[in-house]
Amino acid sequence: MPSFDVVSEVDSHELTNAVDQMNRELGTRFDFKGSDAKVTLKDSAMNLEATNEFQVRQMHDIMYKKLSARKIDIACLDQGAIEERGMRAYQTVKVKEGLDKEMAKKIAKLIKESKIKVTAAIQGEQVRVTGKKRDDLQQVMAMLKASDIELPLQYNNFRD
Repeated sequence: MPSFDVVSEVDSHELTNAVDQMNRELGTRFDFKGSDAKVTLKDSAMNLEATNEFQVRQMHDIMYKKLSARKIDIACLDQGAIEERGMRAYQTVKVKEGLDKEMAKKIAKLIKESKIKVTAAIQGEQVRVTGKKRDDLQQVMAMLKASDIELPLQYNNFRD
């Protein structure tokens, strides 16, 4: 039977490349000269650091541009508050990956309520959708794309 998996993941290699490009642009931009602004990536969190809150906010524009150029959806970002400590400003931006239980249940419920003849099974951090016809699976994909789910979704393991 045809099936596919609904997941929410970010390509870590592309994220690393985007952070490197952000640091390179911060080093060359005139408004950041001498400010020692930088972005560090640890696990799945980006730490933004600059001399003041205004510069951290300016870094958001660079971050959005570089991430979208690398095909990383900015809806997966969870921005923390900007903290000013001493003469520096800091912000932690977490990259959300995986479907938590509540989101997986919401996706399964949406699929069930759509009355499309498929079954949805929650498997850890993904939802497996199985049906008899390939067209039904494509309808589910279109329905999920049109829904108001706040996480970016990908569709993997499409098997016929």
